[in-house]
Amino acid sequence: MTDARLRHGRASLALSFFVQGVTFALLVTRIPAIQDRYGISDGLLPVFLAAVPILAGVGSVVTEKVVARVRPRGVLRWAQPLVLLALLGVGAGSELWQAAVALGVFGLSVGALDASMNMMGVSLQRAYGRSIMLGFHAAYSLGGIAGASMAWAGAHWDLTLLVSYLPAVVLLLPGAFIGSRWYVEGKAEDDGQETERQGGSVSFKLLMPLCLVMSFAYIGDSTVSNWSAKYLQDVLGSSEQLSTVPYNVYMVTTLLGRAVGDFGVRRFGAVAVVRFGSVLAAAGFAVVAVASGAWIGMLGFTMLGLGLCVIVPQTFAAAGRMFPGASDTAIARLNVFNYVGFLVGSPLVGALGDAWSYRGAMLVPMVLVLATLVHAKSFGSEPARYGGGHERPRTVDVG
Repeated sequence: MTDARLRHGRASLALSFFVQGVTFALLVTRIPAIQDRYGISDGLLPVFLAAVPILAGVGSVVTEKVVARVRPRGVLRWAQPLVLLALLGVGAGSELWQAAVALGVFGLSVGALDASMNMMGVSLQRAYGRSIMLGFHAAYSLGGIAGASMAWAGAHWDLTLLVSYLPAVVLLLPGAFIGSRWYVEGKAEDDGQETERQGGSVSFKLLMPLCLVMSFAYIGDSTVSNWSAKYLQDVLGSSEQLSTVPYNVYMVTTLLGRAVGDFGVRRFGAVAVVRFGSVLAAAGFAVVAVASGAWIGMLGFTMLGLGLCVIVPQTFAAAGRMFPGASDTAIARLNVFNYVGFLVGSPLVGALGDAWSYRGAMLVPMVLVLATLVHAKSFGSEPARYGGGHERPRTVDVG
């Protein structure tokens, strides 16, 4: 495989991560508007919100079976347009059943999309012979910031959901189709091994530590996404305007951390980077829990962004290294725990906050993220840390 082809594949996959970041942010940041448009009651809303990650988990499991016959790039080529069209469907409908169908398609296709994107990212990282996974997730974070900004503009100017979503879909859908022409996948590590789909098996016992780490990371992430604004306003006494800042800061620091994270992996190795990120994220939760004012609370959320951002990409990468002959299967199964963490995190913190206190509730994700240290050795299986003499010699070094 030529260096130019790998570079094009890397750029096209980064574009796919960016598009997905925009799309997902446009959906989740306009949930109040979706609820109003379809007249979804407060009691029914959690059912709709839970259905999306549950169906995404189903989509990820189905993708594991599909890629045994169709390569991940084929799944991604069609899953991404489906996600975009499902988003447009959410904005275009008017009846409750239409919202259910659109969100159902969104959930199933986003599961296939997340799984196939990360399969390809791990495959390309193997071909490069050095860490590049954090860069793909940085593109996702950048897309999330762009999508949240577009959603803010739509809400600020009181635009309908269709008017808010249509320009993004019109712009991103052709870009996704065109970019898919350059999707590439790396070869399996060992010479003579035809493709990953033809060999290897996944031991769930070996994969379980990474599944737990994935869930812990997303419990932490969903805590910030769903509770940072309420925490600043209700617990730390900030203004309504200031309470919107922590999530934006969290997203920006996530982008910055991922943008430089690959260099840290190349220099210090995945184990050291994950340990540092876990400790920093746990310290961020601790600062939030004991904060005496809004600005100290925002410092904690800033630390959270810098710490949590490295864990998920490295978890996918570790699964690919752990099962080099069956990394597609490992990543599809691991991806399910992304949604498990998302489902558990927000209700867990909310229940603890109501029953105990929101300060105390912040200590629970702190302990879970800190538990990642127990499983850190799972990130160091050889060949583990790409580049810088930490692993096998590079066979390809491009971009």
